[in-house]
Amino acid sequence: MDRREGLWPPVVPSVVIVEFLSGRPNRGARTNRFLKVCDVEVALSEIRARRAALLRSKTGRGSAVDAVVVATAEPGGTVLTGDFADLNALAAHAEDVLIERL
Repeated sequence: MDRREGLWPPVVPSVVIVEFLSGRPNRGARTNRFLKVCDVEVALSEIRARRAALLRSKTGRGSAVDAVVVATAEPGGTVLTGDFADLNALAAHAEDVLIERL
């Protein structure tokens, strides 16, 4: 991946860490290594929060975290996930967001 194309480093909303990590160091080792190369977005702006709420409302499914992830990927981003169904449903209402299975 190329930084010039805006593909690297990956952007991870900090709320994803809450959902993804268990607090057990040995179980989260891979995730923690990956997070070291990511831009962790700490603040959730009101605009992005409102956009995530709208996507969730239009879709009628997915968690608040899923909606924030899709809203963060707008426009033109790709989300890598194991939760394909909910994120894909949210992306159907988003602006140019691609959902890829892990």
